[in-house]
Amino acid sequence: MTIGQKLIHLRNVANMSQEQLSETLGVSRQSISKWEMDQALPQIEKVIQLAEIFGVTTDELLLDKIEINRSPKKGPRKLKYFGTDGFRGEANVNLTSMQAYKVGRFLGWYFSSKLSGCTKPGYRPRIVIGKDTRRSSYMLEYSIVAGMAASGADVYMLHVITTPGVSYVTRKDEFDCGIMITASHNPFGDNGIKVLNRYGEKLDDETTALIEAYIDGDLHELGVTGEDLPLAQGAKLGCIHEYSAGRNRYTGYLISLASNSYKRLKIGLDCANGAAWNIAGAVFSALGAQTYVIGDEPDGVNINEGCGSTHIEKLKKLVKEKHLDVGFAFDGDADRCIAVDENGNEVDGDAMIYILGKRMKMRGTLNDNTVVTTIMSNSGFVASLEEAGMKCVQTKVGDRFVYECMQNNDYAIGGEQSGHIILKKYATTGDGILTAIMIAEELCDSKSSLAKLAEPIHLYPQFLKNVRVKDKAAVLADAKVLKAKEEVEKLINKKGRVLLRESGTEPVIRVMVEAEAQELCVAYAEMIVKVIVEGGHCVE
Repeated sequence: MTIGQKLIHLRNVANMSQEQLSETLGVSRQSISKWEMDQALPQIEKVIQLAEIFGVTTDELLLDKIEINRSPKKGPRKLKYFGTDGFRGEANVNLTSMQAYKVGRFLGWYFSSKLSGCTKPGYRPRIVIGKDTRRSSYMLEYSIVAGMAASGADVYMLHVITTPGVSYVTRKDEFDCGIMITASHNPFGDNGIKVLNRYGEKLDDETTALIEAYIDGDLHELGVTGEDLPLAQGAKLGCIHEYSAGRNRYTGYLISLASNSYKRLKIGLDCANGAAWNIAGAVFSALGAQTYVIGDEPDGVNINEGCGSTHIEKLKKLVKEKHLDVGFAFDGDADRCIAVDENGNEVDGDAMIYILGKRMKMRGTLNDNTVVTTIMSNSGFVASLEEAGMKCVQTKVGDRFVYECMQNNDYAIGGEQSGHIILKKYATTGDGILTAIMIAEELCDSKSSLAKLAEPIHLYPQFLKNVRVKDKAAVLADAKVLKAKEEVEKLINKKGRVLLRESGTEPVIRVMVEAEAQELCVAYAEMIVKVIVEGGHCVE
């Protein structure tokens, strides 16, 4: 048993994240990752510290012949507010300004407490916050900011910016954490709170569970006596700063990643009336492209409304009418991107992963010739990767799981069919504008069209139906629904597949079918949906 395997085991038993262990040891999280992958050995003084933290001897850690097997501690608190993409809900219904204030109060307190590993008396946490263009984003932003300042944190406000923009600023400007107010591709009435760690990654479940404990008034779990967290007073109150410089630096970073001039490219951009509206056009114009921008007139209620990556009809029309080379559509917080080729055809996240993976393989930068996708990826796409000499590792649905797999195995690219694409060299989260730049780079370098680049991909017909339900778990446990799924699988006869899964952010069950023909996909999916409806599971 290697030291890396032992560290993973001991950390999991202790319910400790890589970030928490790195803070305790005073090393980078990347160092912890390298130790756990057996790419490097910790220095002897760190070995001694690790032995003390986990209650083992140094020999037990260092000698491969000694195995360590411990029973895990009590599992972490089950999350009820935060899902795979943050705290998501309908504004002022199941995501209220008071809950947002409590999130701020906790974060402002936590990063100066011993619970976070802080050892500096009187430390003032630095937290950066951004938002999308929803009307409720302003309400939630001010509530969170008030809570953080009341707990003694200094807050830096980026205002309207993309999620990957907050991630970049958090990481590069060394903030304790970053916050993004957004519900991504959801309608304007919904909203959400994404919390990022100091590396610009999604916050670990252990810390997230502590946020929920505070929201529910469980101070005992935080080790706090009294009725509430302490309030900062006098000069210890947090300061609130405007931080547009951070947004400008992120825009400059994106521009710096391109090595070509785009003066010969005509590019359409659909900003979804969301967070990319004042960034995407500026970036591509600065790179010399002839840009045609739609979805750049946010009014607080039109985010994602008939536009953006989930509604690309307008972008398709724009590309064909203006005879553009390519179009890119972003979602409300621009962490995902869907492309449109010169013929007006959709090029989804899987296809872009294929194109960029192939580009990286040719340049020797695709580690282990492997890309990471989710179980939602089309089976034909996976076969096309193999034909091009690439391997595919699949995870559960969610860019968080994709990133964890990439981080643990040092893979260079991963993403989802929906357009979340993570390029690990440049970012720790999906970045729609970054993805668009890299596709444009390949168009320039290959002197080819997007349709030609995507041509080798042979996809099986696929149909996805979203069903709004009262109880997602009840649907997946319904024997009649499961029987309908089995019957469809028999009809497909191994020439396709069926997936039933819960949405991580909405009260939705996703029914996905792949089969030999599109009409079969639709018919088979509707067979399952009919059983869900007849079972009384649907929201009227």
